[in-house]
Amino acid sequence: MKHLITHILAMLAMTAFFSGTVLAASETYEGRKKCSSCHKSQAKSWRDTAHGKAMDSLKPGARKEAKIKANLDPDKDYTQDKDCVGCHVDGWGQKGGYTVEAPKKNLAAVGCESCHGPGRAYRGDHRKGGEAFEKRGTTTQRKVLADKGQDFQFEEACSACHLNYEGSPWKGAKAPYTPFTPEVDAKYTFDFDKMVKDVKAMHEHYKLDGAFVGEPKFKYHDEFQASAKEGEKSDDKKGKGKD
Repeated sequence: MKHLITHILAMLAMTAFFSGTVLAASETYEGRKKCSSCHKSQAKSWRDTAHGKAMDSLKPGARKEAKIKANLDPDKDYTQDKDCVGCHVDGWGQKGGYTVEAPKKNLAAVGCESCHGPGRAYRGDHRKGGEAFEKRGTTTQRKVLADKGQDFQFEEACSACHLNYEGSPWKGAKAPYTPFTPEVDAKYTFDFDKMVKDVKAMHEHYKLDGAFVGEPKFKYHDEFQASAKEGEKSDDKKGKGKD
């Protein structure tokens, strides 16, 4: 009998372990904490941007005039409204992404993975590429990262929120639409090429070590790097050469 009970307990433990492993592997979004452990300067700069404070704008009393103008209740808590939250968090409606039912702090706000894609599949390659560059000066093709899901263009990701309204020039527009449209206020007219250069919306740009080369490459990569600042190195220097 003792052996039977021991066997059953062992099987249950193994089931729990493997279930947890499968669950973790299916969660493709990791949260900005993983990214900022290496990219400290970008993370610090991002915290003060509109994207970094995206969830704050959904709180009662926040952006009162803008909400009234868009026919929204300025005193309502929109942080639980599923028609609104999706454009204020990482990975809404996707594996491992933010949910209202089980909110994750490191996915609350428009963070790294909203632009660059869910990181679980390619973050390890970033680290390996950084190590190879640091130790041997060996570069890695960006295609390795792109094949694992890193987005080097991300204009579509921006359009999915900023141009998602009825009558939008963006072909992917669908309900629930954003209430903040150019008709409500001209300032909501979205020009990707202009806005992606706005450090108050995105983050400051810092010198990259050049560990990753080749295509695909973001169209403003060279322009941003030409005037980029020197950033703070990570405590763990592994993977510091992200591009």
